[in-house]
Amino acid sequence: MKKTALISIAILFFAAMVSAQDVKESDLAGSWYPNSKAGLEALLGGYLKDAQTTEINGTVIAIISPHAGYQFSGPVAAYGFKAVQDQDVKTVVIVGFSHRIPFNGISIYDRASWRTPLGEVKIDEDLAKEIISKNQRIQFEPALFMGENSVEMEIPLVQMVFKDAKIVPIAFGTQDFADAKILAEALSSSIGHRQGVLMVASTDLSHYHPYDDAVSIDAHTMHVLKSFNVKAFYDEANVGICELCGFMPVTAVMLASQGLGYDKIKILKYANSGDTTGEKNKVVGYLSAVIYKEGARPVKAATQKTGDLPMLTNSQRIKLLQIARDSITSYVRDGQKKEFVEKDPGLNELLGAFVTLHENGELRGCIGNMIGREPLHQTIADMSVEAATNDWRFPPLSRDEIDKIDIEISVLSPLKKVSSYKEIKIPGHGVLVRSGFKSGVYLPQVATETGWDREKFLTSLCGQKAGLASDAWKDPATELYVFSAEIFGEKDAKR
Repeated sequence: MKKTALISIAILFFAAMVSAQDVKESDLAGSWYPNSKAGLEALLGGYLKDAQTTEINGTVIAIISPHAGYQFSGPVAAYGFKAVQDQDVKTVVIVGFSHRIPFNGISIYDRASWRTPLGEVKIDEDLAKEIISKNQRIQFEPALFMGENSVEMEIPLVQMVFKDAKIVPIAFGTQDFADAKILAEALSSSIGHRQGVLMVASTDLSHYHPYDDAVSIDAHTMHVLKSFNVKAFYDEANVGICELCGFMPVTAVMLASQGLGYDKIKILKYANSGDTTGEKNKVVGYLSAVIYKEGARPVKAATQKTGDLPMLTNSQRIKLLQIARDSITSYVRDGQKKEFVEKDPGLNELLGAFVTLHENGELRGCIGNMIGREPLHQTIADMSVEAATNDWRFPPLSRDEIDKIDIEISVLSPLKKVSSYKEIKIPGHGVLVRSGFKSGVYLPQVATETGWDREKFLTSLCGQKAGLASDAWKDPATELYVFSAEIFGEKDAKR
């Protein structure tokens, strides 16, 4: 019987097994890592405790993590997971690849849960199915996850660090740049409107070279990675100049991170199996790194509302307006970003917000974050400075203009995807439109200020703001999200 026929039979057999059970059982417990809860907790807990804490001046969207047996790569993998342990992570997207079964496409495990000795971890089925829906190259082929260490070795680490997080396991079957772009676009469009998603790109580095040769090869790979030139990295990895088995996961995650506005890589730890075992004749390299963007980091919140937008009290509104003005004054006059510490739980909610500046009744700047990735008061401080200095439509605010501007703040509810433009209420809703890597947003007050009806609002949003066809909102493939906003400004406070 031909090999391809055997592979097809294996895929069909494993698919039948999965459909007959609700839980994907661990394949590697007892061989690649301990098969008891106590033993696994002790091992990973020790690695996490020993890993040094690295200062990261920004928000992390992804980590690059090794996937060998824990006795070899565990001490290195711990660095990446420790670096993000304080972030408010709800879902971890694990991007690996198939070592053993050829497959023409990309597979996502999209159902039920996965069991390790640490217990069951749920699959984020909603996110998994949304990613699958983006392209026919992305499918559910469960056989690719049978004994696949590039995925499974990341799961117990997720369970140790993020107790209640869900996962989305993904495995590449091909090594084509076009597939990396397909998954990257699906990831960025699917997680861009969600809070608390972390990506993990699973890879080891060079394989089975003498110790000194491995160190040299891996140093070049890390140098290319840090340049964040994704296509150059892929091209070198594809011909073996950069040597790493998971270059497809890394390529896709880097592209997705870029699409979401994350553009920096920090290497946290490098070692190889010669460092962990002492055997240096033939070693395998391991790397932990983070992909991030500069700015304040989001932290785990004690509570986080996911329903309707909470009403702010008058004192909270006044406080946020004062933070906005103090931030602008400090930065424009002195070039310094002012630091704020707020204990009020309402000012520490992870909510998106925009800051809008007006001068003599005319728009003077408007920038914000749709997704709450940091405490609300910090978002207001950061976006105030951005609106004053980095709105490309206007020159940076001058010192003479500080006292001439009025500040308006819009605190946003979580985004809600709608299946049709007919669900959008104008006036009332703010709208985010997305197609591929292009997106645009209008706040709810745009309709009020212009007097537009729904058609004019959406036509302008697509054609003028997002750079899409003006009638793209009618296309079922175009993604539409609505949100509400609590809007208040200095003019209101002065009344």
